[in-house]
Amino acid sequence: MSNEPGLRERKKLQTRQTISDIASGLFLQRGFDNVTVAEVAEAANVSAKTVFNYFPRKEDLFLDRFPEAAELISGTIRERPEGEEPLAALHRRILELLAQGHPLCAVNDGYRFFWKVVLDSPSLQARARELVDGLEELLGSLLAEAAGAPQGDPWSRVVASLAVSAYRTVYVITADRILAGEHAADIVGDHTDLLNRAFGSLERTLTVPR
Repeated sequence: MSNEPGLRERKKLQTRQTISDIASGLFLQRGFDNVTVAEVAEAANVSAKTVFNYFPRKEDLFLDRFPEAAELISGTIRERPEGEEPLAALHRRILELLAQGHPLCAVNDGYRFFWKVVLDSPSLQARARELVDGLEELLGSLLAEAAGAPQGDPWSRVVASLAVSAYRTVYVITADRILAGEHAADIVGDHTDLLNRAFGSLERTLTVPR
């Protein structure tokens, strides 16, 4: 049986992406706090209710890739090759996405504008922290599942916290350098090396007991 989404689901995904793209364009042009959901709806030729059906909060229009991040994390841990540790699988997947230029992991000069919008909006920063906390909770649950430990297992939560913190810190360091005027092509090597050092250390010192 095919896992490809049906026509209805594809249309929903397309509508969601269209709304998000239009909203992001408006936010980049005018600033997040200067654009209303009603204006996004009008530009996208949908109702405000439709916007909220896809995005429960205004901030989610701009931070729209977190659901994809959750799916990627889940798939990476649950579908990893036999014998591969969860953190090693996560490390491998991050490097793959970085090499592919995937928006969730890429180092790109164009993201400077995205980061500036976030930095100019306290509500976006707060929502981003909430969403990252959600990814950390998800990873802790997946690590417990992989180890055969009960949900809420304290050590799985510790490992998830350290892994998410490591990735977030490396990402912020690189973003700060790009915002300061450095070019992505000049620092992607440093970014990759720092990721490898961080996750290599985690993999050597942290395991979730089976």
